Amino acid sequence: MLEPTASQIQIRDHTARDLLVIAPAGCGKTEALALRVQGLLQRHDIVAPQKVLVVTFSNRARDNIRERLRSYLGTGQLRNYVSVVNFHGLSARIFKAHANVIGLSPDLAIPESDWVSTECRRRNFDFPVANRVKDALRVAKQEMRTDAEVEEFLSTNREMAALQLERDRIDSERLTYDDLPRVAELILAVEPVAELYRSHFGAVIVDEFQDLTPQQLRIVHRIGYGRTTYGGDLAQGIYGFAGANPATIHVVIREECSEVVEFAESHRSSPAVLGAVNSLIPLTSGTELTSADPASWPHGGLFAIASFSTAEVEAERVAKLANRIAGQAPGHRIAIMARTVPRRRFVEAALSEVGVEFLRWDDGVLDTDTARVIRAMLSKFDVDGYNAATDKVEYLRLASGLKTIADAATRESVVDALGWCYEQLREGARGHALADPSR
Repeated sequence: MLEPTASQIQIRDHTARDLLVIAPAGCGKTEALALRVQGLLQRHDIVAPQKVLVVTFSNRARDNIRERLRSYLGTGQLRNYVSVVNFHGLSARIFKAHANVIGLSPDLAIPESDWVSTECRRRNFDFPVANRVKDALRVAKQEMRTDAEVEEFLSTNREMAALQLERDRIDSERLTYDDLPRVAELILAVEPVAELYRSHFGAVIVDEFQDLTPQQLRIVHRIGYGRTTYGGDLAQGIYGFAGANPATIHVVIREECSEVVEFAESHRSSPAVLGAVNSLIPLTSGTELTSADPASWPHGGLFAIASFSTAEVEAERVAKLANRIAGQAPGHRIAIMARTVPRRRFVEAALSEVGVEFLRWDDGVLDTDTARVIRAMLSKFDVDGYNAATDKVEYLRLASGLKTIADAATRESVVDALGWCYEQLREGARGHALADPSR
């Protein structure tokens, strides 16, 4: 465990429960937020039966901060005093527990994939129509509207394709990803329910505040206004397509929080890389960064730019470079980042060509909670029952207990991982061997 920096200690020891932490990538934000929770518990600001609510935007971020929290708190204290969820998971929990207060059934299907996109493809919508449908539904549902009000909004704006899709969703008794925060906000508008959550969570931590939509911020405010620590960096906003508005959110949070702590030392990047990043500040409005330990980077590190005639040529060069680095540093991991999924596929093909094994960071089977579900299923897997099943995919869904998983992101990851299991079993792997990677 690294020695906390002065800024991290300041965050840990800040006594007021409202705090804004501005921390560019690699500056120790996750560590600081974990220390923040440690400080709240050590000072007995949060005592049983209250908990600290930690909210992230993805399963990866959730797993990352959970591991940091475990290192500072231990498994028992983490389990008893902290709830770590992503926004869709939080919304799904609120819906499952209190759907009846807004006249909905808690048995409505929780999303396990992007149903709207799937339906647009099934109905053969061309790209402009599909985008308009998805945008219309997102805009309609990012305000606190009931099902009837969503339909009225779509009808008034003459979004007829989106309206038909919405009616089909209601008829099929399901929720989409856009519905989850909408119904959670409707539920939290019921004061006794909101008071229940305010009483249960004595403090809230939001990781990557710049990715909040106004709707998500309203949900946070209903649970922990004035008792929330926000961590993030305006230059890292990536959810504009989903309705995030970093500048507006930043203004509102600044008004809420009594103190702001800014990080400017990077623990992740070399001085050369930081020089390149700093050169983009006029475009990103980011913070100028310095290296926390420049002496640890031989010759100040390395930064280079290369341009290529085609995506295939670029991918080939990336794959060869990765292969060469892996040969010289076999104990290290190499990260390759692509701007889009299609661009990533070029790199994957090139890596396969040179014989380099790789994992996709977003593969569901790599998610911690998903891996736990899959391992439990495979450890007692009935191979004979699976082989005799007419619908083997449905057999896997039932065996995994998919229907009992409320968290939408975890459901999606489990579905993805079940696809991996299906392919492995089809190729002759045994359930127990899949559950134990050492076999």
